[in-house]
Amino acid sequence: MTTTRRRFLQAATASGAVAGAAGFSLLSRALTPLLMGPDDGLAPFHPPDTSEMDEATHVLNRLSFGPRPGGRAELLKLGTQGWIQQQLHPESIDDGWTEARTRHFEALNVWPLGELLEYNAKELLDQLTRAKILRAVHSRRQLQEVMVDFWSDHFNIDPSKGDSKWLKPADDKTVIRAHALGKFRGLLKASALSPSMLWYLDGRENRRASGKDKPNENYARELLELHTLGVDGGYTQQDVMEVARCLTGWTVRPRDKARFAVGKVEFAAGLHDNGSKTVLGSAIPAGLGAGDLDRVLDLLCQHPATARYLAVKLCRRFIADQPPAAAVQAVAATFTATTGDIRQTLQTLFAHPEFMSARGGKVKRPFHFVISSLRATGARSDAGPVLQDYLLRMGHAPFQYPTPDGYPEEAQPWMATLLWRWKFALEFAGQGLKGTRVDPGRLTEAAGGPSGLAAHFLGRQPTPAETDALTASAQPLGLLLASPAFQVF
Repeated sequence: MTTTRRRFLQAATASGAVAGAAGFSLLSRALTPLLMGPDDGLAPFHPPDTSEMDEATHVLNRLSFGPRPGGRAELLKLGTQGWIQQQLHPESIDDGWTEARTRHFEALNVWPLGELLEYNAKELLDQLTRAKILRAVHSRRQLQEVMVDFWSDHFNIDPSKGDSKWLKPADDKTVIRAHALGKFRGLLKASALSPSMLWYLDGRENRRASGKDKPNENYARELLELHTLGVDGGYTQQDVMEVARCLTGWTVRPRDKARFAVGKVEFAAGLHDNGSKTVLGSAIPAGLGAGDLDRVLDLLCQHPATARYLAVKLCRRFIADQPPAAAVQAVAATFTATTGDIRQTLQTLFAHPEFMSARGGKVKRPFHFVISSLRATGARSDAGPVLQDYLLRMGHAPFQYPTPDGYPEEAQPWMATLLWRWKFALEFAGQGLKGTRVDPGRLTEAAGGPSGLAAHFLGRQPTPAETDALTASAQPLGLLLASPAFQVF
């Protein structure tokens, strides 16, 4: 395996760059000097000195998008539990550099909402993607960014549908980011009333002005199957139909009919089915109007299937693709006891023995791999078209998954991306990515030499065979980035 990979890297060194993406806007190009990140810790630092992955490296791997130079020292200074508690309270972390830079993305700070519809849709997607990359690489609030990524998949919206392409930036800001570590009930309601979600899953067309109208079930079905109970959560087709009735009447002001407050979510009482309903065996009386939404969300958030479904997904993200039953049970119990407090639910997960024992057992998804490469090297990047093109080729471009279930978390669907990962590793290490720069010599010196560099990327001291391979390689940084040990976390 080592020899094959080494030969591949040596042979590919002169292969050149893959074609970059087009459409990098004038505004984005103008912002490039402002968005190239700071030198992330390329002062001398101490890599791991153990033969196996230690606790500090494991926690950094799971709660962030990967260790950066100097990041391990910051964790050790606070202690593992102190660092975890700090990450669980991102408001306590000064993240001024990142926040200042993301404010340069004008479209992501637009208000009123209707003004988003005046932007070029490709420009919006570019700014949204670049801001996500920049935050993932540079933010000191790493757990916040990991959870934003998690909930973005859980409440996935494909912006290519209708006005979603203009309204998704607002969803990212006011739904996902605003509630990522809050209460699940608040997150769920914010998503249900997101104009982008109402467009994406046809909630804005869910109406019953007369007995002849049939409610649109699209959002109701995904609300039960993907957002709360799970496909095996015990609901029936009748429940889907009843939930759809409960959610009739919510709409979004369209730009072709409204002069003011375009994109605003409103409840149209005349389009709502105000009769009595029964959802999951519970009666919802007639006459509640908009209150039907809250009744439904309360039933779903309090249902044990929701607690278990979310516990499985969280344990799959932070522990293993096949989540251990004991951890799932503990996490679900805390979710229920705290009425869906995400922060406390995660605290239980991180304190569970299964979390600390599951080291190096998960494969990085492509976005995680690319971001961890930038973080580990202290790279500076404009997150521009070349970097985005690699994510697209690996099948993991942010905000571009076409179905409501979001990008998969498990390793198997991503195994076909390995060749593109190796290509990325080579081009990146060889300074072939336009808009992204790394200084291998300075990084090696900061790590204390080749052995320290290897330990930094592997999360442990290199074996003799790995040391031999690195010594023989014409591109040691590329080899480390492409190594099996760097593909897992």
